[in-house]
Amino acid sequence: MIATPRARVRPRWQPAAGLLALLFLTASGSLAQPSPLIDRALLERPWTARWISHPTADRTAYGVFFFRHTIDLDTVPAQFVVHVSADNRYRLYVNGTSVSHGPARGDIENWRYETVDLAPYLQPGTNVLAAVVWNYAEHRPVAQWTRETAFLLQGNTEQESAVNTDARWQVLQSRAHAPIPVDRSRLGFPWRPYIVVGPGEAFDARAYPWGWTTGEDAEEGWQPALELRGAVPKWGHHHDIYLAWKLIPREIPPMEEHPQRIPAIRRSEGMAVHEGFLSGTSPLEIPAGARVSLLLDQTYLTTGYPVLRTSGGRDATVTLTYAEALFDERGRKGNRNDIEGKAIYGYQDRFVLDGGAERTMSTLWWRTWRYLRVEIETAAEPLILHDLHGLFTAYPFEQRASFAGSDDSLRDIWDVSWRTARLCAGETYFDCPYYEQLQYAGDTRIQALISLYVAGDDRLMRKAIEHFHDSRMPDGLTESRAPAWEEQYIPPYSLLWIAMIHDYWMHRPDSAFVARYLTGIRGVLEWYERYIDDTGMLGPMPWWNFVDWAYPRGVPPGADDGHSTVVTLQYIYVLRMAADLAEAFGRSEEAAYYRQRAASLGEATYRLAWNEARGLLADTPEQTVFSQHANAMAILTDLIPLARQPEVMQRVLSDTSLVQTTYYYRFYVTRAMKKAGQAAEYLRHLGPWREMLDLGLTTFAEEPDPTRSDCHAWSASPNYDFLATVLGIEPASPGFATVQVAPALGSLTWAEGRMPHPSGTIEVRLRRAGARGLEGDVVLPDGVTGTFVWNGRSYPLQGGPQTIALTE
Repeated sequence: MIATPRARVRPRWQPAAGLLALLFLTASGSLAQPSPLIDRALLERPWTARWISHPTADRTAYGVFFFRHTIDLDTVPAQFVVHVSADNRYRLYVNGTSVSHGPARGDIENWRYETVDLAPYLQPGTNVLAAVVWNYAEHRPVAQWTRETAFLLQGNTEQESAVNTDARWQVLQSRAHAPIPVDRSRLGFPWRPYIVVGPGEAFDARAYPWGWTTGEDAEEGWQPALELRGAVPKWGHHHDIYLAWKLIPREIPPMEEHPQRIPAIRRSEGMAVHEGFLSGTSPLEIPAGARVSLLLDQTYLTTGYPVLRTSGGRDATVTLTYAEALFDERGRKGNRNDIEGKAIYGYQDRFVLDGGAERTMSTLWWRTWRYLRVEIETAAEPLILHDLHGLFTAYPFEQRASFAGSDDSLRDIWDVSWRTARLCAGETYFDCPYYEQLQYAGDTRIQALISLYVAGDDRLMRKAIEHFHDSRMPDGLTESRAPAWEEQYIPPYSLLWIAMIHDYWMHRPDSAFVARYLTGIRGVLEWYERYIDDTGMLGPMPWWNFVDWAYPRGVPPGADDGHSTVVTLQYIYVLRMAADLAEAFGRSEEAAYYRQRAASLGEATYRLAWNEARGLLADTPEQTVFSQHANAMAILTDLIPLARQPEVMQRVLSDTSLVQTTYYYRFYVTRAMKKAGQAAEYLRHLGPWREMLDLGLTTFAEEPDPTRSDCHAWSASPNYDFLATVLGIEPASPGFATVQVAPALGSLTWAEGRMPHPSGTIEVRLRRAGARGLEGDVVLPDGVTGTFVWNGRSYPLQGGPQTIALTE
């Protein structure tokens, strides 16, 4: 049973989310109040709308459903606000125009609804509100929670109550849609890759009620919707709180959507294809009884909805296959630009055509591709394929930062990093768009910093912090990825959730938001504390103690069976961050305890794992394995005395016998380089990124070849480091209240860039003057002060522009 919906009273930032008419509050600062479009009474009492569904369909099975309701208006009001949600997903139309889709992903206890002003889409007379709602059920992505198929639309005030969902709405189950489960054995790998993004789609246009969004269909089979009612609320105790989806407002803007052409045909079998087809200016005419196969090349990886426009061709089949790269006969990708001797493998969508004129078709969920194979098989009628293009979609980040330097090749690394970050961000951050679309804390920490530095948009970061907070177990540990209905625990990622909160605290003046997580932080740290054994280090640890793919299964020695220096040092690293946070929020005793615990763990780890002969820290007290990971963390935690950090860092960078970090953990090696005074070395160690570009990658991969994912945002860290390391722009105090600019130009003769700051924009333009000199200018936002650091000396910075002229 499902009871009367009621929005949760929760102090979250609440946007009014329409595709065209939006009203947003500031993206940063203290916790924002609800949007003025939301009637506050709806946050404090049950809604009068009902969750509705199909009266006879299995609400827990796969299904696609159409809901519709009409209203008559004498005049169009200035404002017509509704709140809308569904399980699993919906897309809402008004008079045939798409106006909202969602809900933004969450879990059952934190189920989002969108707030939309429909007034711009209404007209005098009859208006049709329509929604397609789908439930992927057993085929659903791991990131997609579900309870059962349902749809909800609540008018904001009495004026809009005429559109509230109830039995007046009509519903029709689609006979046109069916799932195509992903066959992992047919994805081109010698192994079965982990892929959990949901099914492909089989769409039969012959069974589709064309015109249903405007009421122009045949109107056969529509039924009154079923109201999902629950127990009658009692005074002082609303049962629906415990029986229904727990509604909260959407915190993020709608996803970006815009057309994107496919520029290249790499193969054509069955007929010659002219270039006008790809530009959408000249249709492709395919005769009856033909088989045609086209290999299209986007030329770069993208995410989006495929859009087909056809006429005729009844009973013809169009099958689309999507891939990041092609594979040779041994399952190798090689250079991503090469196609000779290679085949495409990937998930598929299939369209069966009804012969109608000017049919436009797409998928319910978006896809990821660089290469797109189009297989067309016509029956007794010829087919006109007017157009095939993509509708790009991603979180609407805007690139407000820039970077350039005397090495032109850095531009490609910057651009590809940003594309990687963009494709790995939607309603949550993703580890990768093709295989998982899951938000992992380790990946997300790096992605969030990129968002702050390049876009200045912190909304998705705040939502991510909240997701992990909502995933905590009773014993304190967060899940490794959230939202996700399939449980997984990576304890080091719980630590990095704390690091992400610390990052937010340093970069945004938003203490009210940070304070909400102090109890959760304590829970994670106390979970770790129970595993400290009599050696003074962390003993055997449960769950998956992933650190980096450089290790088998990603797990360093000792992480599972006890006394891993890497994992112990990650705990110390975060204990020190937690101490900073506790101190800042008046919890001095707690801060002192965290610092004492960090010191005790550090003393034991150094005593047991330091190898004086090698001048390095081993991965375990047995001292048989040494890694870049352990020694980078030893520098970051000051386990290695300050005076020795530069020499140890040099060994970390030069000793190839060490376990080498892969793309993800290079982020922490760079942090250690900066701390050890070796930041100028950073640009010399971009070889792995240059190698990916040489292999034709247009986004940066999960790990060195052979890699599963060609797009993994933890590898996009150059977007952050070009600004934070090369130009040296970092917060010098919490909230970015003050700024430090400590450039490390390395081999560059000049470098310049700009980045968003909570109070405006920071700009840095520098060029070398002689062997050790520097000149240029720095611009800080008005009222913001800082420090410029060069050759070990500090110089004050003020708000506004200032000239740098250092000759020493």
